[in-house]
Amino acid sequence: MAWRALKREGWEPDGSADRPPSGRFNGALPPLPRPRACAPLPCWERCGPAAGRCIKQCRGEKHRGRPPVRAFVGEQAVNASGADEESGRPCSAPDPPKGGYQVTGVFMKNWDPLDEQGACSIDRDCEDAYRVCQKLDIPFHQVSYVKEYWNEVFSDLLKEYELGRTPNPDIVCNKHIKFNYFLHYAMDNLGADAIATGHYARTSLEDEEVFQQKHTKRPQRLFRNRFEVRNTVKLLQGADLFKDQTFFLSQISQDALRKTIFPLGDLTKNFVKKIAAEHGLHHVLKKKESMGVCFIGERNFENFLLEYLEPQPGNFVSIEDKKVMGTHKGWFLYTIGQRARLAGLRDAWFVVDKDVSTGDVFVAPSTDHPALYRDLLRTNRVHWIAEEPPAELVRDKMMECHFRFRHQMALVPCVLTLNQDGSVWVTLVKPARAITPGQFAAFYKGDECLGSGKILRIGPSVYTMQQGKNREEGPKKEEIDEIEPAT
Repeated sequence: MAWRALKREGWEPDGSADRPPSGRFNGALPPLPRPRACAPLPCWERCGPAAGRCIKQCRGEKHRGRPPVRAFVGEQAVNASGADEESGRPCSAPDPPKGGYQVTGVFMKNWDPLDEQGACSIDRDCEDAYRVCQKLDIPFHQVSYVKEYWNEVFSDLLKEYELGRTPNPDIVCNKHIKFNYFLHYAMDNLGADAIATGHYARTSLEDEEVFQQKHTKRPQRLFRNRFEVRNTVKLLQGADLFKDQTFFLSQISQDALRKTIFPLGDLTKNFVKKIAAEHGLHHVLKKKESMGVCFIGERNFENFLLEYLEPQPGNFVSIEDKKVMGTHKGWFLYTIGQRARLAGLRDAWFVVDKDVSTGDVFVAPSTDHPALYRDLLRTNRVHWIAEEPPAELVRDKMMECHFRFRHQMALVPCVLTLNQDGSVWVTLVKPARAITPGQFAAFYKGDECLGSGKILRIGPSVYTMQQGKNREEGPKKEEIDEIEPAT
């Protein structure tokens, strides 16, 4: 869901014209009536190409230069996966004179429910989004990125699973779809000056400063112009640290961050729910928070993946004695740390490693088994929010900071070692559970999210280190026994 807002100049919207007919929505809205003629001069403002309305509004006075136009398009109310945390921003936008913005809701359709068997919640979410716009008396639009999502997010997801890794499509979707294609659509087609999303995050810019940022298409270069003076915008954690979503934003570009407002950044989830209730958005409050894949929703993920990937039968193998514990339909159906439901066993076993070459999935008999813990990993080339690695890391080739590889995971102290190719080795102060290739390692300094890199390699587990240590100590004891036999 997205929103656009323009600085109001005493204009009262005609709510009936902002609403499409009942039933399915195709994104096309009837044009609003033009404002009252205020002078013999025709209105010179450009009409929004998608909205079909005249942006210039006045109070019967003559035109005295171009009026201040400020717009933002935001992705609140409900997103296509039905996330409840995305429901807050329109609740703070129903009274335009206070906010000073004209808001337009735009629903992004990134998945075609006809592409697979089973139910998809996109149509229901779209109707929920429309009802929010109707309640707040703001325009509603749709935009489809089904093709782009398939090519740049879902295809990557399938490839990662085939390689034995566990991808994070939400981060990839934000990078390529929401803060790329949608951002440019909002700026170029809707004439928006900024976008706003319902993420619990903040930036170092005040809202008014966002509207002062120029939206220009910079030429694609291999290297950034180091003589270009740019005031870097920082991505900061939200006030509600439990709901903080900077992890999902750790791959977005500096240009996108400059044109984005996070209205929920200084609010808590409970306060947002109160605002929603005050404005009668009860149908949104009843929705459960989505735990499914971005824009695909919640479903039986094993069956879903098997619709796109061929089954690759293999064995569950005990990490301790290499005993075969059962069979599976494919290693890509399991991720490190996940419970492996083994037929005929009452005790819980957990996935600790995978071997793509043999199809074996290694399991251990405890959720805290040492085979689940590691203290070393390597990423691909890190995406830094500031476009450059931190000065300390460039200067010393090492830097202390914190990181997480899962949303809502407690930040873990670590040391980064910069490699020549832009990747980093991450050495943890304390081993962490279930570090998973394919996930993103997001790095933090204080409340600033510095960026992230995809985890490509992981170091040996604590269990492997213990086994190696035991093997080294074993022969030494035998040698001592030979010299001084026990009596």
